[in-house]
Amino acid sequence: MKIIVCVKQVPDTSGKVAVNPDGTLNRASMQTITNPDDMNAVEAALKIKDETGCKVIVVTMGPPPAAGMLRELMAMGADEGYLVSAREFGGSDTYATSQIVAAAVNKIGVEKDDIILCGRQAIDGDTAQVGPQIAEKLHLPQVTYAADIKKDGDTITVKRMLEDGYMTIKVKTPCLLTCIKELNEPRYMSVGGVFEAYSKPLTTLDYEALKDDPLIDATTIGLKGSPTNILTSFTPPQKGAGMMLEGNDMATCEKLAGILAKKHII
Repeated sequence: MKIIVCVKQVPDTSGKVAVNPDGTLNRASMQTITNPDDMNAVEAALKIKDETGCKVIVVTMGPPPAAGMLRELMAMGADEGYLVSAREFGGSDTYATSQIVAAAVNKIGVEKDDIILCGRQAIDGDTAQVGPQIAEKLHLPQVTYAADIKKDGDTITVKRMLEDGYMTIKVKTPCLLTCIKELNEPRYMSVGGVFEAYSKPLTTLDYEALKDDPLIDATTIGLKGSPTNILTSFTPPQKGAGMMLEGNDMATCEKLAGILAKKHII
């Protein structure tokens, strides 16, 4: 048994956001982090590994520096890493990305008792589309918004979060689950894990490695092959400093009301 976790390196939204002329993010000029929901997926995989001794494989599509993120996840406890990286893949939207990642998962191989985990969504696109699209392309059952995961043989019981409550679903392996932050609290890297991370296998899958997969079509991957087109993208201007009014008396209230009325808010 193995668990394949699909992760993404995303811009750190607390820092500067840079945009290329074609509307895509200039990721090379921004600070990056591992997508938060993906960290919960990694932790879920590691917990199952602690219980069963299974192998955990982390997979990402991105530029070469994303290998550092995979090393960090291996320092947390993952056993192997796969970096899917090629110029032909650059600028892919969710449709193209899911094709490429699904082809990479095919290359790794999905067996009867395997599980694929993804984060619910990435904080840069916020679409929550890639995980479900990977499941569809691999013809696997899927359960999204997993808030609790329990494994019993080849059956996975998932508590799925809804807007007004929870739904409990049982699914057979192999399957794909998307994870939310309520699922767990991701662990930290250990000192020993950091040293071991660099002795663990990290494989790069480029276009040549994946081009023979039926899912890889040069006309439907990369920026040119993506059906989603960005009309415009920009960094919003910074807002000015706010105004603070102190006091809880009638005069302060009247002053606030006067300011709001002047701005035609009330």
